[in-house]
Parts: sequence; structure tokens; C-alpha cells
Amino acid sequence: MGQPERHPRGLYVLFATEMWERFSFYSMLAMFTLYLQDPVEGFSWTKAQATSLYSNDMMFVYASPLVGGLLADWKLGYRRAVMLGGLFFMAGHLLLSFRSLAAVYAALTCLVIGNGFFKPNVSTMVGNLYPEGSPLKDRAYNIFYMGINVGALLAPLTMAWVRSAFGFHPAFAVAAFGMVISVATLWWFRGLVEDPERQPRFLADAGAPARPPSAIDAVPESKRILALLAIYATVIVFWMVFHQNGSTLTYWANDNTDWDAVGIGPKARGILSNAINAAWVIILTFPLIGLWKWLGQWNLEPSTPMKMVYGMLLTAASFGILWYAARFGEGSVTGELVGDNRYAFRVSFLWLIAAYGVVTLGELMLSPMGLSLVSKVAPQRFRGLMMGGWFVATAIGNKLTMIGVYWTEWLHSTFFAVMAGAALAAGMVLLVFLRPLKQAMPGV
Repeated sequence: MGQPERHPRGLYVLFATEMWERFSFYSMLAMFTLYLQDPVEGFSWTKAQATSLYSNDMMFVYASPLVGGLLADWKLGYRRAVMLGGLFFMAGHLLLSFRSLAAVYAALTCLVIGNGFFKPNVSTMVGNLYPEGSPLKDRAYNIFYMGINVGALLAPLTMAWVRSAFGFHPAFAVAAFGMVISVATLWWFRGLVEDPERQPRFLADAGAPARPPSAIDAVPESKRILALLAIYATVIVFWMVFHQNGSTLTYWANDNTDWDAVGIGPKARGILSNAINAAWVIILTFPLIGLWKWLGQWNLEPSTPMKMVYGMLLTAASFGILWYAARFGEGSVTGELVGDNRYAFRVSFLWLIAAYGVVTLGELMLSPMGLSLVSKVAPQRFRGLMMGGWFVATAIGNKLTMIGVYWTEWLHSTFFAVMAGAALAAGMVLLVFLRPLKQAMPGV
């Protein structure tokens, strides 16, 4: 039977489902730490308190797919798990639309549970639309990844306006409405994405056609596992640095970035800055794919470990740009402390846009291929465990974003220098071990 020549309509159903879910999630993320600090609508928390809660929430958010994926795999089925996750998401965003600290914690619990059910299983449903070996599958994930970033771009743009015009709580309610659209889309078009008849995993594995051995099959299991552990260590540092976007980079945009030239007021600056990364992803994804394809024609495309080295070095460079901007700003003031903002200065918003452009290029070289890398390198009998290890590494990295509690203790330039140094050190360590890594994952 030939491969399908067109993408199934179910792909576009899942594209819309994920786009609206990400719209809701990134709406909440763009506002959350600013909301906690707001003295009128929020709770007058300090930046350190808001950062601490943000880091703990992100840790649980990124660890929850471990449980949600297993439950869907063995019991619920993928579509039912995604629907259930969507309902928890909806409840979480609605709870945030009420001014109550108890509601905040209840909302975060709902959002963690919702992400556990939703995130891993909607991605699995995309893959299940295609037969094994389909050349369309990789392209399908590129389309799906674009849906993620369209939602992530629309969220801060919408929330900046709603929050400025109506306040935080109506903005959180709008985020909940985005989840209504997501769940309704999946329910209405469920016939296009229904799970295929599922069978117990051991039967499915037993019935899978044997594939011819590849070069990586000759590598000892212990060597492959050690290589993945080195990758996990890099991932921990990357997420610690990259996910400053929801805390310290939002504070930087809100307090220390001058948007007056483009007419963006103080109520929108921090929220709106969360759209920059998604915009760069949309701009850079296909040119980068084209570059790899062109290099591949000349056998010059870097290996996956080398791409990850480049990703870490670019991440370091992006925070180097912010370090320079902060040094420039700090040199322009007398050093007077204003509230819990270390120095009262502002620099051009172009520094932030440039830094986001560089770190997004690093992200595209490191993050999207992560689970694919694990699936290719992990020994078959440890694959589930090593997949779990990827999520655990991601969760640890997000927990370590708590380093942002020092944002008001250190000079901003010092903070950015520490982030740049951590990314640079991780990149250098990866570079030192590049040769054994490539030997442990030939052809990857």
C-alpha cells in the first residue's frame, strides 16, 4: 500500500487544538509573575517570591507528562486524555480570573494536571495519523510545531491589550475561553482523529515488523546511556537559562526596557515581550530547515550533538548581548535603588529583540529534536525509562530557573553574565565530549 500524498485532515484539527491550548498557556505565562506582584489586582509579592512560585510550577508542568503519557498509553487512550487535560486547563485559567491566593494554588494544580494529560498525548496523536516510515511525518511535526508558536505569539499580543484595557482577571478569563475553543475543536472533529484500535503494548511490540540493524545497534548499551546522560545535563542548563523568559526577562522588559518609541505603555511591556520568542521561531524555522537541507546535500550538515553545541553557544551569546545592554544601562545611572528594581534605567527594546533572536536560533538547534534523539539512541529495553529521563531533566532545568530570585540581589549585568557563563560552560563540556558522543550515536 502506497504512502499518502497529502496530510490527513486530522493534522489540521490537532494543529488548531494545540494552537488554542498554547494560546491559553502562554497567556497565563506572560502575565503570571507580573500578576503576583501587582499591588491592586494581585498580591504585592516581591520579584523573588513570584520567581520562586514560577520555577516550582514550571518544574511540575514539565514533569507531569510522565504520568499523563503512561495513563493514556495503558488506559485512557490519547483523545480522551487530551480532552480531560483540556478540561483541567479550562478550570485552571478560570480560577485565575478570581482574586484569591487559594484560587491561584488550585489553578496551578489544575494546570499541571491538564498539561500532563494534554501535552504528550496530542503530540502522540499527530504521529498516529501516519503509517510507520511515512515521509510526511517529519513535515507534519514541523506544521504542528508552527501551530504551537502561532498560539504562543497570539497570546501575549492579546493579553497585553486585554490587561491594559480591562485588567488581569478578565485577561485570565480570555485565556480560559481559548481552551474552550481548543476542546470544542477536538470534540467536534473527533472523527478525524479517533484513536486506532489499541492493543496491549507487549502485543503491539511483538507484532511490529523487525527492522534491519543499524550502526547504532552495534554500540554497547552502557555507552549509549552515558551519552544520553551527557545530553540530559546539557538540557538542564539550557532550560534553566532559556526559561528565564517568564520571570527575569519579563521583569527586564517591564522595568528596564524602553518601548516609548513604538508607543507601548508600562502595562503592556512585560507581557508583550513574551511574544518575541514565538515570532522569531516562526521567522527562523524554515530558513534553518532549508540550511540543514542544503548542507546535507554536500554532506556538511552537523551531527545532532554538534547542533546542540551550537545551540548552547548561541544561548550564551544571547545573554552576552543582555549583559552588554545591562552594563550600558547601569553606567548611565547613579545606582539609586528604586523599590526592588536594582537600578532605575532603561535601554532600547532592540537589545531584547536581538537577544531573543539569537537564543531562538539556539533553541531551534537544541530543543525540537530532543525526544527524537532519545528514541533513536536509547536501547530498546530502556526506551521508556530514558524518555522519562528527558522529561525529568527538563523539569530540573525549570526548577533551577529559581536562580532568578537573585535578580534583585545582584546587578542585572551580573545576573546575565552568570546565565551566559552557565550556557557557555555547558556548551564547552559538550564540545569536549563531542567525539565520544558521536561514536555512541552514529548516524544521529
